Amino acid sequence: MPGGCAIGARPINLHISGFQKLGATVRTEHGYVEASAERLSGAEILFDKITVTGTENLMMAATLAEGTTVLENAAREPEVVDLARCLTAMGAKIEGAGSDVIRVEGVRSLHGADYRVMPDRIETGTYLAAVAATGGRVKLAGAAPATLDATLEKLREAGATIRAGESHLEIEADGRPRSVSVRTAPYPGFATDMQAQFMALAAIGDGTAVITETIFENRFMHALELQRLGAEIAIQGNSAVVSGVPRLQGATVMATDLRASAGLVIAGLVADGETVVDRIYHLDRGYEGLETKLGALGARIERLR
Repeated sequence: MPGGCAIGARPINLHISGFQKLGATVRTEHGYVEASAERLSGAEILFDKITVTGTENLMMAATLAEGTTVLENAAREPEVVDLARCLTAMGAKIEGAGSDVIRVEGVRSLHGADYRVMPDRIETGTYLAAVAATGGRVKLAGAAPATLDATLEKLREAGATIRAGESHLEIEADGRPRSVSVRTAPYPGFATDMQAQFMALAAIGDGTAVITETIFENRFMHALELQRLGAEIAIQGNSAVVSGVPRLQGATVMATDLRASAGLVIAGLVADGETVVDRIYHLDRGYEGLETKLGALGARIERLR
């Protein structure tokens, strides 16, 4: 990494120290991170907390570092495994991806490769949650059911019928879903990126659900927006108690992050009247043509601008 670069900052303190251990000079200023290095050197790095982005970034950096890098308490998410396979196809030497210890032997350079990226399990889960909320029958092609065990288990608990093939999923739902409590956890636990979608599902569920967030702080901002639609939600520390109501009412709401925007779209699909979701640039970070795909399934949805 000769020279310097500036990137938009997120809460990345968990792995800034990792880059410093690899020999990079890193500083934060005015909400940005600037990093520079001639060539990185291998090191042993222990994550204080499991971080997917930290694991992926340091694994990528280590592929071209001099010597061997060992990442301990590494994230085990399928996306980490998929990235390791892609890097390996490009000439990297990586062992242990999918476990909590990843070993990377640095190489001088990488080369091009043809590689098919795995299906997006969160996008898949979002469409499944939308069907569970609205009812109907949908087949999702090009999915990876093996990466969705926790999500599928909770959807079945909510009353949906799900049939899984090797690379597709079929979901059928009829009537009001049952309220389902979830607790986010690192993979293979329930994904934090599905929390907002399941809160929307619980908002119209039959019964009371407790949504507990253990991964990210302050990730309940969408709860206030769901309340604008008539959801009954009480925040208690890192948990949200959701008392399902038979119907939501359309209103103008504001997306606060990527998955919150998806949850609000799901809530809008089942709300009476018109719902307008503002700040959908968050949505576009993780979904391509969401309104087109949902519209093809019969949803009355359009992009205003």
